[in-house]
Order: sequence, then structure tokens, then C-alpha cells
Amino acid sequence: MKTLKILMLLSFIITFNSCSDDDGPQIQEVESRTVTNLFAPQTGGQGDPVSGEFTKFDFESGAITTSASAWDIAFRGTTIIVNGGESLGTTDEPDRTGEAAAYIATGTFSSVTTLNPSQFNQDSASGYAIPSGSGNGWYTYNFMANTIDPIPGRVLVFRTRDGKYAKVEILSYYKDAPEEITPEIAADDLRYYTFNFVYQPNEGETS
Repeated sequence: MKTLKILMLLSFIITFNSCSDDDGPQIQEVESRTVTNLFAPQTGGQGDPVSGEFTKFDFESGAITTSASAWDIAFRGTTIIVNGGESLGTTDEPDRTGEAAAYIATGTFSSVTTLNPSQFNQDSASGYAIPSGSGNGWYTYNFMANTIDPIPGRVLVFRTRDGKYAKVEILSYYKDAPEEITPEIAADDLRYYTFNFVYQPNEGETS
């Protein structure tokens, strides 16, 4: 009888441990994805006040969203904002309800694999976390060709609204990401983002 009780106890311990392992956090796969033709229209510009709704993007779903709160970054023209901090005060900016932040890393997309938490900034009344203007953030403006060109070697690193992480490599600002930007494309097919991104869905993981 004593031997039977010991065997039953051992069986219970093994079963309990197995259940505990099964109930632990499931590690989700991290993969690179590509978004094509995310349209980020705006009105105004060239000396006139810029306005128009931002196109909001959620890293977890990998898709555009119209949610007032479940978004991480948003696009309007060449401007990229984060769901964290406060408005710069331009027309039609969405309310920030999360803890998103950003910084720009230097390197190839594949080589940026770790975070530098001290570099994260949120949007503020004095400027965006991803700086705007030619040469300041992710792009340069070619005055002669009238084109917006992503700066090679600049990777946008984000903390999401709920404290996870993502990185973005912008490939093109024009519809269907053409290899050559003709004057017609530069005039008519702009503000269509194509970008690679990697989202880290696992809580507490920083690489």
C-alpha cells in the first residue's frame, strides 16, 4: 500500500509538471513581412497648411486600421507619427493613447537586431520621433527630379503602443515601387509606401 501511494504521488507530480509546461507562454515566430502600396494622402503643402487624416498601421495584425487606439504608427505624406507622446499641433493628427516611441538606427535591415532603449523618443509639441524634412529622417528630396528617395542604411526602430518592438525599412514612396521614377510617376503616383517590417510579438523580447 505504501509503495502504491508513492507511485501515485510521483504520477501526480509528473502530470502537474507537464501541465505547468503546457500552460507556459508560447513563443511566437518572428518573421519579416512586406507591405505594398500603403496610401498616405495629404492635402496642402508647398507653403500651405498640411491636413488630411493619417493612415494608421498596426504591427500585430500587419495591416491598416481605422481604430482610434489600436494603432502603432501612422502616415501622412512623408510624415510618420507614433502612438505615443503628444501632437505637434498639425491639423487632423490622431490622439496618442499608447506608449509607442521610435528612433532611427544605422545599418542594413538584417544587421539591426538589438535595441538601444535610451534612444527611443515619442512625438512631442516640438517635433516627431521620426524627424521630418529632407535628410532628417527616412528620406531625401531630390529637387531636380522632384522625387522622394529613402535613405539607404536607415532603419526605423519602434516600440509599439503596448511595449513590444518592430523595425521598418522603407523601400519606396511610389505606387508599385518602380525601379525608375519618371516625371509622370513623381507627379501622380506618390505617397504609396512599400516597406519591410519585422514585429517582435513576444513579451519582453528585445531582439
